[in-house]
Order: sequence, then structure tokens, then C-alpha cells
Amino acid sequence: MGRNAVQIEIEQLQAVRQRMGDAFTQAVQTILNGQARVVVTGMGKSGHIGRKIAATLASTGTPAFFLHPAEASHGDLGMVTGADVVLAISNSGESEELVNILPVIKRLGARVIAMTGKTQSALARHADIVLDTQVSQEADPLNLAPTASTTVQLALGDALAVAVLDARGFRAEDFARSHPGGSLGRRLLTHVRDVMRQGADVPSVPESASFGELMHEISRKGLGATAVVGAQGQLLGIYTDGDLRRNIEAGMDLRTLTAGQVMHAKPRTIEADALATQAAQMMEQHRITCLLVTGEAGALVGALHVGDLMRAKVI
Repeated sequence: MGRNAVQIEIEQLQAVRQRMGDAFTQAVQTILNGQARVVVTGMGKSGHIGRKIAATLASTGTPAFFLHPAEASHGDLGMVTGADVVLAISNSGESEELVNILPVIKRLGARVIAMTGKTQSALARHADIVLDTQVSQEADPLNLAPTASTTVQLALGDALAVAVLDARGFRAEDFARSHPGGSLGRRLLTHVRDVMRQGADVPSVPESASFGELMHEISRKGLGATAVVGAQGQLLGIYTDGDLRRNIEAGMDLRTLTAGQVMHAKPRTIEADALATQAAQMMEQHRITCLLVTGEAGALVGALHVGDLMRAKVI
């Protein structure tokens, strides 16, 4: 029975996909041209679907909210303006609470997009654009419960949102701005300057520093590395715990050498305005745990450790 229900819904989705044509294109264009918001409304199960569609539109760059039809008749119609686009959802197209508010909405001048399974219904007659969500069969054995019909409504709402966001040129960064509290927002909105170590927390020694001074700086700052800088603060190189191990394995006498003599010149760097995710990708690609941050003229302005990215929940 469960597999049969899923199969019925698949078939109804395929049918509505075949019917998508000029009306769908007009609906997308109407939403794109709208000067205000998309007001989604519907009763019962269609109302539940409407709330999801409104939320999807809002999170993908189209200002939208859900309006309960019954509450609209008792003052909430004041939320609607003539510049809005109203997406009205009803499988029968005869929902009394919904039909009652349509004349008022039309008098305001708002455009109405109907999503209904009955293209000759009262809702369809009041609408400027009609999206056909007709299903030949619900998924339940009694053919009564809103199942396949609500699945089709939801899918068509998603299709509208996706087509509109693509036409707007909506990007992942735009999506993150409406989800600042989520992991995607942290990954896409956090810049290197937000998480890097600065000032006295950045390990650095002059190129003339003795090897002992260099090792003391690495131990004191706890990054497993230190930058080597020139007289004007410009970054010259880096020395890491890994470099120390390789030098010892090579049998080098390090005690008489300076930082400038043992450093790894031209280390991998990143700019403060870069996204923190870019820093994470660089660390993973080059199998390193620390990046030096540079500014104008190659000046050292910060340091970033993989642990800093983890604490910021960027990775």
C-alpha cells in the first residue's frame, strides 16, 4: 500500500510536469515583475502547503508571507497592497473563506495567481493566471484524503521558487544572507578577518632572529609555526614544526643559523577579505594547518589556524 501511494504521487507529478507551459511562465514573470511581496493564501491542507511555499520563496530572494483566508476577512487583508502578487491555493477552487476575499484583493489591484485542480472553479475565474494542479487520483484507497493533490501543489510551488531564483541570478551567497544562523550562513558569510589572529597573537620574528628566538616564538604563540618578516613588516617566509623535523632528519646544525636562513620563502598566504571557506580549501588542498594573512605590499596582518576555523564552525 505504501509503495502504491508513492507510485500514484509520482504519476501525478509527471502529469503536472507535462501540463506546465505558458501559464507557468507568466506566473514566474509576474512574480519577477512584482513591486512588493508574494502573498500566499489557502485553507486547510492547502494552507499548510502555502506556508511552505511562502517560506521557500522568502529564503530564495522573493519577499513572501502566508495570509490565512479566515483571518484575512477579519482585518488581516490590511497586509495586502495593490503592488502585491497573491498566490491562492485550493484544490477544489471553491473554498469559501478563500473565495470570499478574492473580490477585495482584486479591487486592491493585486495580481492573483491561482493554483487549483479545478480550472473552471470560482478561484480560477477570479485569477489572472491559473496553474492547473489537477490530479486524477489521490494516493489513499478511498481517493478522498489530500495526498497526491498536496504533493503536486508543493512541487509546483518549489518549481516557481526555483525558476524565479534562477531568473534573478540568485547565488549561494544570497541564500546565506537569509540563513545567517545556519551552517551555510557561517560558511558563506564568514571572512578570514573575522576569525584570524591579529596583533600580538600573530607569531613573527625578524629574519635576523636566532634559531633559539625563532623556536621560542613558535612555542609561545602555539600555532606550530611563525612568520619571518623584513624590516618594513613585509612577509618573507615561514618556519613550521614540520620544517624543524625535516631539518633534524637532514642532520642540519640549526643552533648557529638565523630565521632568514632556515625559513621557507614565499609561503602560502591569503587575504583578510577572502572567505574563510577559501582558507579551509587551501589548507585541505595543500595539507597545511596554518595560513599567514597578508595585506597591502605583502605586509603580514594576521595568521589563521585550522583550529580557528573549527571554533567558528566554518568546517
